[in-house]
Amino acid sequence: MNRIRKRLASGETVTYYYAWKGGPRLEGEPGSSEFMESYRRAHQEERREAPPVLRTLLDAFQDSTAFTDLAPRTRADYAKHLRIIDQAYGDFPNAALEDRRTRGEFMAWRDQLANQSRRQADYSYSVLARVLSWALDRGLVTANPCRNGGRVYRAFRSEQIWSAEIENAFYAKAPAHLHLALALALWTGQRQGDLLALTWGAYDGKTLRLIQRKTIRRKRGQAGTRVIIPVGSPLKARLDALRDARSPAASEHILLTERGTAWTESGFRASWRKACIVAGVEGVTFHDLRGTAVTRLALAGATPPEIGTVTGHSLRDVHQILDSHYLSRDPALAESAIRKLESG
Repeated sequence: MNRIRKRLASGETVTYYYAWKGGPRLEGEPGSSEFMESYRRAHQEERREAPPVLRTLLDAFQDSTAFTDLAPRTRADYAKHLRIIDQAYGDFPNAALEDRRTRGEFMAWRDQLANQSRRQADYSYSVLARVLSWALDRGLVTANPCRNGGRVYRAFRSEQIWSAEIENAFYAKAPAHLHLALALALWTGQRQGDLLALTWGAYDGKTLRLIQRKTIRRKRGQAGTRVIIPVGSPLKARLDALRDARSPAASEHILLTERGTAWTESGFRASWRKACIVAGVEGVTFHDLRGTAVTRLALAGATPPEIGTVTGHSLRDVHQILDSHYLSRDPALAESAIRKLESG
């Protein structure tokens, strides 16, 4: 409801009520039956006359479990891009989604966003595609013009591997309470959120056991991927020494802040970013540690099924990482291949 106060020529101030901003004026006094009836009639006529627009799909998507089941950080990211979509196409008629020209319109919009950030442009486009896919499955629309739209951002992940030099620089200069996070990521290949959630109850002195949270969300409430990771001796030494020093309860988190409290994901990201600046680490992120772990396992001779057992990747994802992103440009792989040829 929209309320507007006006001063009449007589000097009297009156308040007018409208069904919505730009909508029809309501009759009667607030709370009266006449007032309520005019409000109901205005919205009934508005629903009857206005054709469905994209904003109705965006709102419905945010009320669905497809949105509410997302992790808090992912949900916040989606909400940001949903606002961008709403600003650009909130009043776009749903009926126009069937028009063949709509796909070109949405791609041109993505290209415009790419002038600021290609990665964020892809994110906005993928969120729009996700909403339309969700709406198509539920019969709310008859077409998804964003399907199989490709990407404008291309990352050459082969150049974003944590080398031994970068790893040593981090250990030498970054705060000590972050060293274990690096070791855990390199020796387990797990995501940041799963590592922050690890408790001492997951460690039995030989293995780490966890259920990956992201795969739970992907499987829509089904059990996520259960991973049992044998702990390598360098990581074991760090964990055992820390456990002996702390004598922690099984429910206590393994990774803690400098003050000894559990990390929030945003707090960890901020501290990690500052630590990388201090250590002079550039061009790689915490997320790149997951691919680095895959690469190191492969260079050590592990097979794709063995790698997937450790990291929780599907066999297809392991092959994709190795074939498309990392090992195709890693000189260590070529060196290993020639040594094997010589020894044969």
